[in-house]
Amino acid sequence: MRKIAILGSTGSIGTQTLDIVREQGDLQVTAMAAGRNIDLFEQQIREFMPRNVAVWDEKDALELKSRVADLGIRVHAGMEGLIEIAADPDSEILVTAIVGMMGLRPTFAAIQSGKNIALANKETLVTAGHLIMPMAKEYDVSILPVDSEHSAIFQSLNGESVNKIDKILLTASGGPFRGKTREELEHVTLEDALRHPNWSMGQKITIDSSTLVNKGLEVMEAKWLFGVEPEQIQVVVQPQSVIHSMVQFEDGSIIAQLGTPDMRLPIQYALYYPRRRPLSGSRIDFSTLGQLTFEAPDMKTFRGLALAYDAMRIGGNVPTIYNAANEAAVALFLQKKISYLQITEIIEDCMQSCKKLEAPGLEEILATEQEVRERVESRW
Repeated sequence: MRKIAILGSTGSIGTQTLDIVREQGDLQVTAMAAGRNIDLFEQQIREFMPRNVAVWDEKDALELKSRVADLGIRVHAGMEGLIEIAADPDSEILVTAIVGMMGLRPTFAAIQSGKNIALANKETLVTAGHLIMPMAKEYDVSILPVDSEHSAIFQSLNGESVNKIDKILLTASGGPFRGKTREELEHVTLEDALRHPNWSMGQKITIDSSTLVNKGLEVMEAKWLFGVEPEQIQVVVQPQSVIHSMVQFEDGSIIAQLGTPDMRLPIQYALYYPRRRPLSGSRIDFSTLGQLTFEAPDMKTFRGLALAYDAMRIGGNVPTIYNAANEAAVALFLQKKISYLQITEIIEDCMQSCKKLEAPGLEEILATEQEVRERVESRW
C-alpha cells in the first residue's frame, strides 16, 4: 500500500488523483488539503478517511472541524496547515496540485521531510528551481513531473541517462485562440478564454493556456527538471494534443510520448514510477486519427511566451516577477477588471519595473511576489 498526501484535492489534478486512488485500490490517502470547496472536501474526507486535513481559511477550518467531528481527524488552517499536510509523517509521496506560489513553502517542507514530490505546481520550479533541485538531491528525493508535457519528456528519457539531450520539443495545443491576430484578441471575453479545445482544467490554468503563459511557465520548469539551457527548449504547436512532448538527442533521433489528452495518465505514472499500471479510458486509434499537424508558436501575438524566454535568460528573481505578475493579472481578468490583452501588458510592465535580484533565497522570492502584487494592485 503506497501512502500519499495531496495538496489541492478539490481541484482538477486533485480530483483526478482521487479517481486513480479509487480505481487502483492500493493507494492510501493519509493527508489532504483543499481551498474553499468545503462541501466537496467533506465528501472526500468521509470517503478516503485521511488522518490530517487542512483548508486555507480559518473560518472554513472551524466549520469543517465541526462537520467532521465524528471522524476524529486533525483539521489545520492556512500556510501552517499546508505545511503540516506536506510533511505528514505517514505519507511517502506528496501530490502538489495547488495553483500558484503558495505551493513553495509546503514543497520545501515535504522535501526536507524526505517525501518524493509528484509535481503539478509548476510555479515551484519556475520561481525557486535553483533552490529546489539541489535540495531534492541533498535529501535524496525524487521530483516526478505531473504536467503532461514534462511527464512525456520524463518518459522519453527512460533508459537514456548516458545520452546527452540535444533539444526538448515541448508541445502546445495552441489554446482556443490559435491563429488569431492581436486585433482579434482585443475583443476576447472571459467566457471565450475559458473554452479550451482539448483539456479540462481549472480556471487559472485555462486562462494561462490561452495566453501561452502556461507554456512559458512550462519552458522555465523544463530547464530545471531536465538540466537544459533555454536555447535547448523549443515549443511546437501540436493542435491535436496527441504528442505530449519529445526529446531530440545528439544523433538526431527523436523519442516522443503519445496518448489521449487524459491527465490521469501522467498523474498515475508519477504515483507508481517506475511501474506502469492498467488505466481505464480511451486509447488512440491511429486508423481514425487522420493526421498530426505541427506549427511554430506565434510569439509576436502571444507575448506571454516570448516574455517567459526573456525571464528565463535573465534568471534571478525575474521568473518570480513574471509568474507573480501573471497570477495577479489573471485574478483581475477573472474578476473582469482588466481586458484580455492587459494580462501580458502587466507582466511586461512588472518585468521592466520591479527590483532585480541575481540569486534570491526563499524569503527574497516571497518578498518579490509581494512587491509585484502591490504594484499590480496600485496601478490596475
